[in-house]
Amino acid sequence: MEVRFEAHDPAVAPASDLIAAVLAEYDAVAGRALRGGPSATPADFSPPGGTYLVGFVGDAAVCGAGIKALAPGIAELKRLYVAPEFRGRGFGGAVLKALEHAAKELGYRAVRIDCQRSNWPMYLAAGYREIADYNSNPHADIWGEKPL
Repeated sequence: MEVRFEAHDPAVAPASDLIAAVLAEYDAVAGRALRGGPSATPADFSPPGGTYLVGFVGDAAVCGAGIKALAPGIAELKRLYVAPEFRGRGFGGAVLKALEHAAKELGYRAVRIDCQRSNWPMYLAAGYREIADYNSNPHADIWGEKPL
């Protein structure tokens, strides 16, 4: 299946639906409503320093994730989500690659992520290296960075 990526307003469907789905999944995994993490709002994912990409297979929005400005020259990737019925087919890696390309186009020289250790293998395979906690996200247990 071929996926195509488009930048979308993160406050409007289908981007807002993907963001809502990933937040609901975070809560389900934690067994409670997660609050208190770093900002990752639609404004964060908007130009000039951010973007939100939606991946489509045909007309179906199957994955998405956002970029936000973190520090001069450094972007943070947030809210990476692949719809359950499309998992295991390489869409996570595809959206990650598209985000890295978008970050480079926006002028960033590196990208960072915070995530759960269970998601780390995808980032490690994509060339991320583990770094120290840079944002005090209470819901993450590993942090990474990749030069672009």
